[in-house]
Amino acid sequence: MRAFCVPCVPRVKNIADWQTSLRKQVRAVATGWSVRKSPRSPRVTVEVRPSNGQAQRVTLPFVWSEADAGRVYVRILNIYKLVAEQGYSLKQAALEAEGKAPKLTEQQNWPGAVERFKEQKLSHGTAIKPATWEAKYQPVLSDAVALLTGRQPPTTPADLIDRCIRDPKWPPGSRTRQERARNLAQFLRYCVTRERMPVIWQPPADLKDAIGRKPANAISHKSNAITDQQIINLIASLPNDVVGKRWIDVIRLMSELGLRPVELMHLSIRNDPSTKEPFWWCSYEKRSGGGITKPRRLWLLPLTDSDGKSVEWNLLARWKAQLIELPSLRSGNGAADAIATYLNRRDGWKSLKSQVEAQDERLSCYSFRHSYSVRGHQRGIDNGSMALAMGHSIEVHCRSYPWASELGATAAFERAQRNA
Repeated sequence: MRAFCVPCVPRVKNIADWQTSLRKQVRAVATGWSVRKSPRSPRVTVEVRPSNGQAQRVTLPFVWSEADAGRVYVRILNIYKLVAEQGYSLKQAALEAEGKAPKLTEQQNWPGAVERFKEQKLSHGTAIKPATWEAKYQPVLSDAVALLTGRQPPTTPADLIDRCIRDPKWPPGSRTRQERARNLAQFLRYCVTRERMPVIWQPPADLKDAIGRKPANAISHKSNAITDQQIINLIASLPNDVVGKRWIDVIRLMSELGLRPVELMHLSIRNDPSTKEPFWWCSYEKRSGGGITKPRRLWLLPLTDSDGKSVEWNLLARWKAQLIELPSLRSGNGAADAIATYLNRRDGWKSLKSQVEAQDERLSCYSFRHSYSVRGHQRGIDNGSMALAMGHSIEVHCRSYPWASELGATAAFERAQRNA
């Protein structure tokens, strides 16, 4: 009999509908995500193949079965959120989703990171001063470490920032909230990039939601300028004893030179190389988000009384002759606080404060500096020259002193009318 050859029929895998459905659902979660049975056990393996990275795999505590398929899909969704939204690795996310992940706050040496961050801030980059660290960085970082090492530590940077700035003393949009949020965010960025902490501690790029905004009816704490005559009257009201004269010279210097309170401790006299004439010099460098302001030459703007007469205090000659002795301005919270403490006890200051507040304005030791700006623009000095004299950019000058633009525009149109 003739033998007949039976053609080989390819074996077809019997893939259940639930397997096809589960794989399709997981592939839809995100590009590169897939699920299959583990080759070494009956459990489920999740694999992630990023387009520009190494594949990651993790085995889940579920059996590759139709009964567990629904729970597998839900678990993978939770894992994906942790990876995509909080920066977890696939294995970290799987442990976190299962509730077995060690607390990230317990894995890190937060106090040690603070000390190394301090060294970085004091010695590298736009180095800050020790006093700035103690006043602006140390308080918020101490609070953050206390939270991170406590019983119920925050598990995300957003929660940590919120808990470190949420206080009735610091309403939404306040300067203190801004400083604490930004300085803490600096620290967290340092921890991720330099301390190799998990990427989940990378702070939000935008801190606006944390800082918040001042309500429409919030009272601005920015102080206002006062008139030359009000400054003259205030000086006349202060005690004429040895201590009083020291504080009087403080007010005179801030008023005639447009100084920030802290700049009183950085004054000196230099000589013009061409004319040999002496001039005031301020060596203070102000560090801020906009950079560092350079040491600068100061220009005197004498005050005029209500009769239009210029007031002569001979400050430069008296300084050169060492006849000016300023009070201690380094104690407490700095020069501005020392000046405010002294003035708040004086009747003349209290009276002036009442006058200013009656006009819905605010008085502070910066009012003398603001008055210098007004005086300069009233005498026709342009924005660029005033900004240079006061130690900031034209942009900051126009933003901080709106009358700079207003007076400049008024003078420009008046000149145009005269020329016409």
